[in-house]
Amino acid sequence: MIETRKTPTIQDVARSANVSTATVSRALSSPERVSESTRARISEAIRVTGYTLNQAARSLRQRTAKTILVALPDIRNSFFSSILDAVEREATNRGYGVLVANLFNARAPAQRLQDYMLSNRADGLLLLDGSLDLSSLQTLVRPPNSVPLVVACEEIPNSGFHTVLTDNLSAAERATRHLIDLGHRRVAHLLGPEGNVVARDRLAGYTKALTRAGLPVQQQWLFRGNFNMESGFAAAAHFMSLSERPTAVFAANDESAIGFLSGLRQHGLTCPRDISMIGFDDLGVAAHYTPPLTTMRQPRELLGRMAAEMLIDILEDAEHRRGPMRIVLNSELIVRESTAHLPLRTSG
Repeated sequence: MIETRKTPTIQDVARSANVSTATVSRALSSPERVSESTRARISEAIRVTGYTLNQAARSLRQRTAKTILVALPDIRNSFFSSILDAVEREATNRGYGVLVANLFNARAPAQRLQDYMLSNRADGLLLLDGSLDLSSLQTLVRPPNSVPLVVACEEIPNSGFHTVLTDNLSAAERATRHLIDLGHRRVAHLLGPEGNVVARDRLAGYTKALTRAGLPVQQQWLFRGNFNMESGFAAAAHFMSLSERPTAVFAANDESAIGFLSGLRQHGLTCPRDISMIGFDDLGVAAHYTPPLTTMRQPRELLGRMAAEMLIDILEDAEHRRGPMRIVLNSELIVRESTAHLPLRTSG
């Protein structure tokens, strides 16, 4: 005997959450009218019954909120400010609003994004975080959910998603080559977070530049980092403990570079007299730090505008859903006072 499974209904969700069907309907269509605790129970009931992945997805996608959701890994990171500004400007020009989801320390971030999208609060998702579980995101973009998605800043390998990003590997190679061209042969790298795709690509670019110059990659000159000033400051203490110190450092981003230089200053070392330093991103503070920081300038405003433009084009024209589309923007080497020729410095 073949057992057929009953298709879950909104009544099943209501019974599971111990609420009325009207409350379930209201939570899906106007979540702001339902308390947070009740929304949480309904969300769990939808997951358990399987209703979200069936009828809810179909019905909710028939409406439009004229809003896009921007999800980022850490809203405290100043790197994202100009990207968000550009996204908001482009969305406003196209008649859309913007919601922001901060995924920092969020439990089950993919489920959180699914709750946003399937409750009709946003029409499309602009994701600035490449660390999310691929299978969960694929569930979101495939039928019956079919959520339009554009990934920016951090590429998700083998995903097939529409993507806008910068040339992290080649830009890191150019940054390292700049130090080599200045005569440095002992070049260290201040890493980004372990497992982060951007950090991986910048390490690969650093390694490629050294290899092409016939220089070895010294494991003791790969300093642990986490894209923040605290990790840069900690790396400076490790630098001071080395018997043979590098004469130059390529940092995976500006924040960690500034933290590193701040840590060295406490030990009486100055830049570029004692060490040359190059960062990545060209944050607003980079030009005003002492010394002004040499860095790779990412076109963050352009990246944000193009990512928002791509997502809204997909929302408004089904032809744009074919793809995937992939745009890679070039970074620019900005030379300031934190790098110098090796003969102008004292030996390390």
